[in-house]
Amino acid sequence: MREVKNSDNKNLQSKTKHEGFTLLELLVVIVIIGLLAAYVGPKYFSQLGKSEVTIAKAQIEAFEKSLDTYRLDLGHYPNSEEGLGALLSAPAANAAKWNGPYLKKAVPPDPWGHPYIYRSPGAKSDFEIVSFGRDGQPGGSGEDADISN
Repeated sequence: MREVKNSDNKNLQSKTKHEGFTLLELLVVIVIIGLLAAYVGPKYFSQLGKSEVTIAKAQIEAFEKSLDTYRLDLGHYPNSEEGLGALLSAPAANAAKWNGPYLKKAVPPDPWGHPYIYRSPGAKSDFEIVSFGRDGQPGGSGEDADISN
């Protein structure tokens, strides 16, 4: 019986020595992973850019609602000099009518880290809130395009 066990051990040892991946198999797996990354990567990053634009639009809409509430209380929108900061602190002239703060937190930057631009009067309405997009410069296209109300 002892001899049988030894031969079984030799068979097991010879099998374990030859198990594993060959260089060709590893290269095939690496190529497949590279192809998947090349296909999925650009789609993922394009969605990331779209989500930043969506966030900027949502923030601008939230500012619009806060500015409308400000106007209901004080009878006018803040001027360009007061800016969006007027939503956080009472103006000296109408402090009694001011029922703010109209934002829960400080005015956030746009999703790319640039400050929002507030103009009153705006080009199309009583006020305008603008994000200059990813590049932070007026104009542009795609993710660099201006976003406004």
